[in-house]
Amino acid sequence: MTLTVYRPEAFRRLPNAVLFDTDNTLFPYEPAHRAGMRAVREKAARLFGIAPEKFDQGFDAARDAIKQRLGRTASSHSRLLYFQRMLELLGLGSQVLLALDLEQTYWRSFLGGARLFPDLKEFLDDLRIAGISTAIVTDLTAQIQFRKIVYFRLDRYFDYIVTSEEAGLDKPAPGPFELAVAKMRPAGDCLWMIGDHAENDIAGARRTISAVTLQKVHEGVEVGTGDRQPDAVVLEFGDLRALLRELSAAGR
Repeated sequence: MTLTVYRPEAFRRLPNAVLFDTDNTLFPYEPAHRAGMRAVREKAARLFGIAPEKFDQGFDAARDAIKQRLGRTASSHSRLLYFQRMLELLGLGSQVLLALDLEQTYWRSFLGGARLFPDLKEFLDDLRIAGISTAIVTDLTAQIQFRKIVYFRLDRYFDYIVTSEEAGLDKPAPGPFELAVAKMRPAGDCLWMIGDHAENDIAGARRTISAVTLQKVHEGVEVGTGDRQPDAVVLEFGDLRALLRELSAAGR
């Protein structure tokens, strides 16, 4: 088993509800992001002869500028805004049609390069069979996060979804967690939060809704420490299936 439990007392009963992050929790983010950026980079080179290094510099500068201007909001993650500003910084103007084309190219290639973690759907099935409510609590805009869920055919697995666009601010702000719990109305106070980010998912959920926190760890993810340390570290969703079976068999 690859489940490391730091606080055993947190796992003495079944959860009443389970909240999930999306990107880098349901699937590894980096391979999908690389596929998206590669496709956009190649299109920019083909259409305008933009060298890869110039493209990367322009994109990084545009992303940083948008994030600094908009702060921790859903629109601060907008690839459409990134590409619009990148084209402006490269001296090409806003190029509205091209910005839209690059955004669609990015997300189409992103989804094509994304793969769910093994045993995720089986774990979600286990939760549904056990009568445990589920919700997604995710940053970014609703349209693309909905699109990801539909693409992965996960829409029937989750009861609710909350995006930072709907809640007003990104995690770890209280709003997304509070809104998810308000929608779910769990029958008890044992809530699990599963996410990869030590501050946004783990510390945020613990502070706001007193959640039992499980950090999904894989390549590129560092386990939180101090007040950002999770109650358990998860490498494989199969281990959560085993934990759920153990708690169910014990009648907890």
